This record gives sequence, structure tokens and C-alpha cells, in this order.
Amino acid sequence: MGTAHVNNIDVHYEVHGAGEPLLLIMGLGANATAWEMQVAAFSPQFQVIAYDNRGAGRSDKPNEPYSMAQMAGDAAGLLDHLGIASAHVFGMSMGGMIAQELVLRHPDRVQALILGGTMAGGLGAVMAGPQLMQQWARLATMPPAQAVEAGLTFLYSDEFLSQNKDRLVQRALQTVHLMPPPYALQRQAMAVIGFNAYDRLQDIRSPTLVLTGTADKIVPAENSRVLAGRIPGATLLEFPGAGHGFLVEKAAETNAAVLGFLRAHGRPSAGPK
Repeated sequence: MGTAHVNNIDVHYEVHGAGEPLLLIMGLGANATAWEMQVAAFSPQFQVIAYDNRGAGRSDKPNEPYSMAQMAGDAAGLLDHLGIASAHVFGMSMGGMIAQELVLRHPDRVQALILGGTMAGGLGAVMAGPQLMQQWARLATMPPAQAVEAGLTFLYSDEFLSQNKDRLVQRALQTVHLMPPPYALQRQAMAVIGFNAYDRLQDIRSPTLVLTGTADKIVPAENSRVLAGRIPGATLLEFPGAGHGFLVEKAAETNAAVLGFLRAHGRPSAGPK
């Protein structure tokens, strides 16, 4: 674990394993701990860097406007701090928006791009319904344990949640102390609302893999289809019946797909296959 001073803030980061660098960028309100099932799978073959975005986890949370361009600058600054000229980049949800901005502004820094459960913004975005957003907003007013349990219904399919609820609640409660304060969550949410890469997607030249769960309630799967259709040469992989939390719900399938994609577009160090 470490702290990097980049873009006028302190950013918490973790480095695991060795090999070609793989930067993991998490989504709205989340932090590096959400990658635990991917870190374990990727670090035997890659140097995995996971970090907390501004406004979340253990990174600074300035009470000022955020933007995707600014957060992409944070990611580039972290790579600079670590002496990494370019990396594979996997962005999830809001992290996928940061990853899009990173590859568009700094194309030479992204070797291969993985976009999970995310969208391009703008007129091409397919938004969750207003009722869902209102329910999501109410989570901030609930006691932590109640909010965690209610929040899981947004992330996972009913079948997966019914079989794994106790484990998922326990896992979430272990990291609830890392949740951002309401003002910081709102700053991130406003950056999401202001994001629009739709008309620039054709400029992405890095090999790209787009992942989605077909039952995603937060970022509907049609957004991933838009991304795959507009990014030249992009590959789309859908996980039938999985929700926004497919990193956990379909961890084995996700990890296998990402490792296969990266093997085709890089030279990972020797390690378990």
C-alpha cells in the first residue's frame, strides 16, 4: 500500500504481483477493496495497481467539483508516480468512464482497455429509471447495516443474492467505514452526469473488451452495446442474468475473459495459468 501525491491530492493505492502493469479503476463511491476477487486472479501474471478515486476510500475528498478529465488526470499521475509509461486499464462503472477519458486524452498510456458495466454518456446513454435512482439515493439516509442490505439488491441478480446474501452483507460491512461522505459521493455523481465520450469513441485505438451483465439495473447493458458498436474493433461479452456486480457474481467468468484478452494483447510474466 502507498500514497501518491498527484493532481493536488493524496491518492491511496495498492500494488500486487509482477509483470506488465494492469491499472484497476473502481466505480462510484467504491474503492480498491472491491477488486479483491480480480487482484487474486490477475496478480500471479500482472503487476496489478488498484487505487481509491478522489472522493472515495482512503484518498483525499476535496469538496469541489470533480470531472472525468480530472480523475483521468489522477490515474495518469499515479502511473507517473509509479514510473509506468503505459499499462493495461480495467475500469468498472464510473471507473470505465475514467478509463475512456484516460485513453482518449493519453492514448499512448493505455495498452489494452477493459470497460465493465459502464457507458459513454451523452445522448447515447441509456439511463436507469428515475424510480431506481430515487431508491438508490435513499440509501444515504439509512443506518449502515440497513443500507448495505438494501444496496445489494441493486448490484446482484435475485438468484445470486438469495444464495449468497449473508456472505455479501458481511463482506460489505467490513468495508463500510471506507464509504465516502455524502458530499463526496455527490461530487462523483455530478462528474458522471457531466461525462460524454459518445462522439469521441471512434478515436480509441487501444484493443478494447467491453463487459456487462444483461440484468444490470444501474447501468443497463445497452450502454455496453453502444460502446462496443462505436469503439473500433471492440469485443463485447455479456454475462446472461448477471447484475452490475458481475465482478463478484460472475468472478470466474470475468477473470478468465480478462486474462484471455490480456494474453492476446500483452506479454504477462510467467506464472500460473
